[in-house]
Amino acid sequence: MTRTAIVTGAARGIGAATAVQLAADGFAVAVLDLDAEACAGTVAAIEATGGRAIAVGANVADSADVASAVASVADELGAPTVLVNNAGILRDNLLFKMTDDDWDAVLGVHLRGAFLMSRAVQGYQVKEGWGRIVNLSSTSALGNRGQANYAAAKAGMQGFTKTLAIELGRYGVTANAVAPGFIQTDMTKATAERMGVSFEDFLAGAAKEIPVGRPGQPEDVAAAVSFFCSEAASFVSGQVLYVAGGPKA
Repeated sequence: MTRTAIVTGAARGIGAATAVQLAADGFAVAVLDLDAEACAGTVAAIEATGGRAIAVGANVADSADVASAVASVADELGAPTVLVNNAGILRDNLLFKMTDDDWDAVLGVHLRGAFLMSRAVQGYQVKEGWGRIVNLSSTSALGNRGQANYAAAKAGMQGFTKTLAIELGRYGVTANAVAPGFIQTDMTKATAERMGVSFEDFLAGAAKEIPVGRPGQPEDVAAAVSFFCSEAASFVSGQVLYVAGGPKA
């Protein structure tokens, strides 16, 4: 039996790498992002290696969009029993410059999105008596200058994860979080541009602060997600794994 996974924010970066990894692990994968067309590259990469994938367009912060998207995945690929809540945006600013919209947009995509997607998928998981939910947190959950909104959202993801683990465990569903450190993606490239420094210098500066001496890659995070989604992780739930090249609290 082929199980079905949904990965949100999977058009690029960590989400795309995770979708490709889960396909390699044998899952049929729904590659979900705001724009279905943007998912074409990820879907093609999966299909090129013999995997099965579909592109799904949805705003994870919109309950009607989420309900429609999850129902279509169930119809096309089968009951979604694995969910990776990866979708996220940045609206960085210092507190006194942060707007209401900066706050609401980030909390909406990260936390509300994870809530809506998890609520929609858990019905399928409970019915099947098996499931995996993996939420993407961040080292920013520990606090990061200029990211009051993002830090609050990512810390919230950890509390949300632990609560899901408590509520859903009796139904054969585990919930865990992966908290990446500095990962080389389009998002960190945009941060470098916003700071007015070259991406190469930005990466070099980050590497100096990381004990293993290099920035993380999306595949590093995907490998951790892969473990949490596996049968081998059936007794691991409610945990937060920092994938940051060094120790974090």
